[in-house]
Amino acid sequence: MKKLDTQELQQIYGGAITASMINYLVRGINSIMEIGRSLGTAIRRLGENKICPLE
Repeated sequence: MKKLDTQELQQIYGGAITASMINYLVRGINSIMEIGRSLGTAIRRLGENKICPLE
């Protein structure tokens, strides 16, 4: 394997968007959606007074 010098390294393009970055973004969006669902359900149950007692 040939070692690249600084000049050659600066000429390399690509690799800005990787599968890991896309996976991270999708997981973040899914987490935000799940938090929203949970919060919405909690607000709805509070509004309808359908909360189970903690006894």
